Amino acid sequence: MTFLVQRQQSSVLCVMGELLINGQHVCYTMEPAYAADTVKPRAIPAGTYDLDIRFSPHFNRLMPHVENVPGFTDIMIHWGNIPANTEGCLLVGELELGNFLEYSVDEFNILFQTIQDALTTEGQQVITYVDPPSGNVGSGAGGNN
Repeated sequence: MTFLVQRQQSSVLCVMGELLINGQHVCYTMEPAYAADTVKPRAIPAGTYDLDIRFSPHFNRLMPHVENVPGFTDIMIHWGNIPANTEGCLLVGELELGNFLEYSVDEFNILFQTIQDALTTEGQQVITYVDPPSGNVGSGAGGNN
């Protein structure tokens, strides 16, 4: 499967986008805002990373993890509604309302099963993060950091 996070726009609060699987819209996404420094939380650099499922002590359950991101650890895909719910992770939701994701837990559960099935049937998976098209970076955004 092809997992792609297409970032759509960013602000000083967060980066909003959508998750495409095999080129089809699956859900909306939210990440921390870009930052010019290395202080977290901040959006991870655009690129392609390994996607795996492993145990998370934070959630006390199996969670999808975005692996091998330079300068980051424990980057997960999980539920959440507002920018404060992410510390570098990718939040998912069915509806996007400004800086808010709705039906996040439901969307996460569907996505978790999809990722788990892909890993079981197809083996190693990757996820690619693509920055917003030019001109959709809000004031105060830092770029690719």
